[in-house]
Amino acid sequence: MNKVFEEFSKIGIIPVIALEHAEDAAPLAKALIDGGLPCAEITFRTDAAEESIRIMAEQFPEMLVGAGTVLTTEQVDRAVSAGAKFIVSPGLNPKVVAYCIEKNIPITPGCSTPSDIEAAIELGLDVVKFFPAEAAGGLSMIKAMAAPYTKMKFMPTGGINAKNLTSYLDFKKIIACGGSWMVSKELIAAKDWTGITALTQEAVATMLGFTLLHVGINNASKEAATEDSKKLSSLFGAERKEVSDSCFVGSLVEMMHTPGRGAHGHIAVRTNDLKRAMYHLEKRGFAFDEASFRYNEKNEVIFAYIKEEIAGFAIHFTQK
Repeated sequence: MNKVFEEFSKIGIIPVIALEHAEDAAPLAKALIDGGLPCAEITFRTDAAEESIRIMAEQFPEMLVGAGTVLTTEQVDRAVSAGAKFIVSPGLNPKVVAYCIEKNIPITPGCSTPSDIEAAIELGLDVVKFFPAEAAGGLSMIKAMAAPYTKMKFMPTGGINAKNLTSYLDFKKIIACGGSWMVSKELIAAKDWTGITALTQEAVATMLGFTLLHVGINNASKEAATEDSKKLSSLFGAERKEVSDSCFVGSLVEMMHTPGRGAHGHIAVRTNDLKRAMYHLEKRGFAFDEASFRYNEKNEVIFAYIKEEIAGFAIHFTQK
């Protein structure tokens, strides 16, 4: 898969934006970055699209900026000249796709039928946009089409929102979702950059789905852990379960037999997608301890500690 699409899969949500005024490009880009989504698909539906892409690409080089609703090769040239790193189209135009492939420009054309998928495969693509997602059958349609086309990945756009986002992203053939609910025309017209940042943060939080699993508490000895875990079991009315080096009190607390990671213990957190969570947490300045990684049979990381302790607790994340 192309490096740009690999980046899509880590970011998870691609904001799809129609800008009427290029002057809004810079504050909007900053609002998205501050909210945790350093990416934007600027649609070529408006006269301000080309200049908006140029402003974002020049002033925010850390941002992955592309052009959407691209219908012609002339628009491809204008978008790329302005700084677009990828091209998105609403349908599959073989001429536009072939032109982008020839120039090594990542492109995701819109596809909604098996015939579209076969045309995309014939052109050498392994990622397509599924559009209009909800109107074309939604997640059930993607799953049906993914069954015979096992190597194809999808980026659904159209009708994606905070309520259905995670159901789409839980399907592993979907690398990311395009959406505009956090960058609505109304918010942009009102220049509500604070509101856009808040909605973007909320979208990222929904996508990552952090859930507290348990708190691990360090103890001086197995005897101390046993005694205190019995008290906690009585307090919570929860079953005690002994394991090799600790005992659990229900699903709330893990009492370590001896001091482990963290001055006081550890906090266990589950996430919808650990690879994606690691990307976003690293963007926030947190580093992961590679020595703590555990892998599944596909060699994917499913368990990882961040390097630093917070309030005397080590923190690890696990894949849902």
